[in-house]
Amino acid sequence: MGERKISGQHGNKGTTRRDALKIAGALAAGAVVPLIAIRPATATPAEMQAAIAKLIGDAKLNTGRVKLEIPPLVENGNTVPCAVTVDSPMTPADHVRAIHVFNEKNPQPNVISAQLGPRAGKAIISTRMRLSDTQTVVAIAEMSDGSFWSDRVAVFITLGACLEDLI
Repeated sequence: MGERKISGQHGNKGTTRRDALKIAGALAAGAVVPLIAIRPATATPAEMQAAIAKLIGDAKLNTGRVKLEIPPLVENGNTVPCAVTVDSPMTPADHVRAIHVFNEKNPQPNVISAQLGPRAGKAIISTRMRLSDTQTVVAIAEMSDGSFWSDRVAVFITLGACLEDLI
């Protein structure tokens, strides 16, 4: 039996099925392996500070009014509970515009930004996040008067998360 040809466009001779299988095998065996590598998260505390500075600009970052609830000791960094509560009357004249959460050692320093308004009733958000390593997590509340309030918690992680695949 002769070899079957996979025909190409515009009268090209085409590639045999055997040639296609050889190419696929070569890619699977050697060419793909160097492309995939696991690397740890590369963000730094300085990158977190830069992300916070980008958010608040020249404004002063006050402490208080914000309560960041996150366990100080976490066994598995793949799912870490996090809640942020802000002391605010949530009236049209005095309310929380947004709540932002940052971390210092994950691939990206921004965890979440939640927009709020006076109709929210309470300034509370709750989520789960992944943490790659022992680090500090910072919550910032942006108020309707333009002020920024914060809280921070040092979190000790025994089993980290947030490894990325390089492709």
